[in-house]
Amino acid sequence: MDLKYTAEELIFRDQVRRFLAEKLPRDISEKVAGGHAIRAEDYTRWQKILHEHGWGAPSWPKQFGGAAWGPVQLHIYDEEAAAAGAPRTIPFGLKMVAPVIMAFGSPAQQQRFLPRILSGDDWWCQGYSEPGAGSDLASLKTRAERRTDDEMGDHYLVNGQKTWNTLGQYADWIFCLVRTDPHAPKQQQGISFLLIDMKSPGITVRPIITLDGAHEVNEIWFENVKVPVANRVGEENKGWTYAKFLLGHERANIAGVGASKRELKRLKNIARSEIKNGRPLLADPLFAARVAQVEIDLMALEITNLRALAAEAQRHAPGPEASVLKIKGTEIQQTLSELMMYAVGPYALPFQRESSDEGDLRSLVGPEYAAPLAATYCNYRKVTIYGGSNEIQRNIISQMILGL
Repeated sequence: MDLKYTAEELIFRDQVRRFLAEKLPRDISEKVAGGHAIRAEDYTRWQKILHEHGWGAPSWPKQFGGAAWGPVQLHIYDEEAAAAGAPRTIPFGLKMVAPVIMAFGSPAQQQRFLPRILSGDDWWCQGYSEPGAGSDLASLKTRAERRTDDEMGDHYLVNGQKTWNTLGQYADWIFCLVRTDPHAPKQQQGISFLLIDMKSPGITVRPIITLDGAHEVNEIWFENVKVPVANRVGEENKGWTYAKFLLGHERANIAGVGASKRELKRLKNIARSEIKNGRPLLADPLFAARVAQVEIDLMALEITNLRALAAEAQRHAPGPEASVLKIKGTEIQQTLSELMMYAVGPYALPFQRESSDEGDLRSLVGPEYAAPLAATYCNYRKVTIYGGSNEIQRNIISQMILGL
């Protein structure tokens, strides 16, 4: 693989840099650079700016309003946007359910949902995990029973519970895996993929407050929720096929190479500022060796990510190599948060969140850059679990890549 950019790719990189310098709101980039919370309206505002410029969905085909960028362009944008302090795209609409709708949805579903995902007018969330059905997702129990009445016609009646739902308190829609045939001979059979309006009667969103004091995840309860059969993607009882397709996109997106490169730079800046035994922490050989190791791992991940992007462009869906990206990407993210915590020592611990559950973190003692570090460390314990735990990803690699 030639890792040098062509003249055309360098021109594209300059275009991206100019756009980010001109259009990325300063208040948003400062939050990202400092590791502070990004509010829902910040994500929506940035998506609308991207959409207005024609960059709202870089990887989408042009027929659906996307930019149809190639793998190197996607990599360049990801790296430059992260370095400039752009927030990561909320993936549930643009990068998860949208590819499923494009590949398996009806023309009516594509016309109805994709433009509003692209413009940022609709916020989506995910309804996969349940109590007792996380990494063993196929054992989910939320039921959808086929009914007909004069009010709605042909519809499903949905009852059950989803958990660890990210940012569902803002969502307009949720894509859900539900069991439509409880008597199917295998767990993976009898599951359907539904698109559900979050304003439907019978839906209750209950917050789960995480260790860092934030309201990021939720429980969602469905009590006799009516969903039109027209909102089912693909065939009834074939939802597991669509779910696996979606999970491949989710795991590839979790790698977060650009964001990790930005955080590596922040780690180095912190380590230069922290003085230990009369010298900057980064001058300590043992600490410097740990930083060097994570930087080497990140370089290797970047190359693997480029290879996966190129393969995805050929196959139109991520393969089992997405599991490699998920494992290494999340481990690097955790290591970076651990090293930043180590760098500032006890100054990372005393922090206070402002009154809003999205509020900025304020340091009670020590430098302001230490304020979000403990919260980030606690929050990042999740990254090796969501999207399919890393243990499950190793099983996938052993079976599908190594043939064990």
